[in-house]
Amino acid sequence: MRSWALITGGSVRLGREIGLAFARAGWNVACHYNRSGEQAQALCAELRALGVDALAVQGELEDEASCQRIFDTTVATTGLALRCVVNNASLFVPDEGDSFDEAQALAQLKVNLMAPMRFGKWLAKLHANSQQATKQSTPEAASASHQPQPSVIHVLDQKVYNLNPDYFSYTLSKLALERAVSLQAQSLAPTLRVNAVAPGLMYLSGPQTQDNFNRAAQANLLRQPINPADVASSVLFLAQNASITGTTLRVDNGQHLVPLARDVMFVVEELFKS
Repeated sequence: MRSWALITGGSVRLGREIGLAFARAGWNVACHYNRSGEQAQALCAELRALGVDALAVQGELEDEASCQRIFDTTVATTGLALRCVVNNASLFVPDEGDSFDEAQALAQLKVNLMAPMRFGKWLAKLHANSQQATKQSTPEAASASHQPQPSVIHVLDQKVYNLNPDYFSYTLSKLALERAVSLQAQSLAPTLRVNAVAPGLMYLSGPQTQDNFNRAAQANLLRQPINPADVASSVLFLAQNASITGTTLRVDNGQHLVPLARDVMFVVEELFKS
């Protein structure tokens, strides 16, 4: 039986790359989307052409009831074959610490932190009983069913290791999610593994121009753009490696080791002049 991965925000950008990486490795993919329905359906068709099954699941991530529907809709198709949830979707809104809007800050916390916590809790509940039954079965059956524990993988941001005050509420939410990697790994063991990746700048962001992005994408130790496919392959590696939990891979060409007083898009011109 093929394993399934549920990828939030899975229809475009990094989510799409992650879905393709899983499909090429033989996983079925549940592609969550909110507004990008056309892109989600197109991606599912592309994934099926690779020889795997695919499912598009719509829903918002801000409230528990909607998250529950996303999870239940996925499990209705996958059953226990759902063995990985990739929390890729993020709400990314510019604000500052002296002027942030509380409602918008809470919205980012709900999408960027609470939704990943919910999916981890539900995935653990889904597998807890079946794992207990396997342990109580014959040694031969337990050996035959051995595979890496199901896992939750969070997509962070190199900003959590390279702080600046821009995108204040977004950064707060990602800082909390980074700390949750260890806490969830401890809390949900031995049923689930919990890991994360922390990529750097990969796509145009907010008001950024293409010229600004082209320069900013080289503001890292390797002086070259980050390949989203490398981030996706790192997510797949974490899903398939049975011995890793509570770990974050920084896939950012060393961007987290280039400290800046502001977000790179706002200082890139001065950076390259110097």
